[in-house]
Amino acid sequence: MKVDFHKNYLQNLLLITYSSLLLSMRAVIQRVTHVSVTIDGQLKSEIKSGLLVLLGIEENDTQQDIDWLVKKIIQMRIFSDADGKMNLSVQDINGDILVISQFTLFASTKKGNRPGFTRSARPDTAIPLYEQFLSDMQTQFGKEIYSGAFGADMKVELLNDGPVTIIIDSRNME
Repeated sequence: MKVDFHKNYLQNLLLITYSSLLLSMRAVIQRVTHVSVTIDGQLKSEIKSGLLVLLGIEENDTQQDIDWLVKKIIQMRIFSDADGKMNLSVQDINGDILVISQFTLFASTKKGNRPGFTRSARPDTAIPLYEQFLSDMQTQFGKEIYSGAFGADMKVELLNDGPVTIIIDSRNME
């Protein structure tokens, strides 16, 4: 009986540890010529040249995930230099950044045809992390960060430049 308890305890501990390794904050970054967000027919945010960041947050994400992603996004060299090489960051081109919270980035499509979203953080966890992400991004970037509205039904209109679309995940800190 004692052995079974320890075996179950160790299995649960391994499962929790393994699960926590799979959790991450995820961003889809698009280099854009322009992007706008409309909510209920009203323009919420709009930028010209810069980055659209779609941000997915999981339940166990932390400040460490935010710190790494913010730095990575701001410093990512995906804008063309004079030679046409992707060698400039959004800061280098004096571009703008628009961030949209998007829980669907963690959709599970394993069962059937209707995606599940159990990996996405609940609003009570996700909203503070999203707001911290925006605040830290603005501090690091040194200028206004534009955004949608958490949980709103948004219409996002964009012109992807390139197209350049990159997916980064804090689980794969490189």
